[in-house]
Amino acid sequence: MNSKYLVIFEKNPDGGYGAYVPDLPGCVAVGETHTEVSQLIEEAIKFHIEGLLEEGLEIPEPTSIESKLVEI
Repeated sequence: MNSKYLVIFEKNPDGGYGAYVPDLPGCVAVGETHTEVSQLIEEAIKFHIEGLLEEGLEIPEPTSIESKLVEI
């Protein structure tokens, strides 16, 4: 499987970063730096998909493949 999932990164005002995958509910990661959370979310996606496969569940197809920043 070679899919591309959208990952949303958020900076915590108190420090650290979070990331989640809208198409894979429950697939999240937190870390002290953007680099760390980037690595952790990649691992989390792989682990999440492996878990779905082990349970015999369907792997969600990526639907959120576009994003846009809006300046106000």
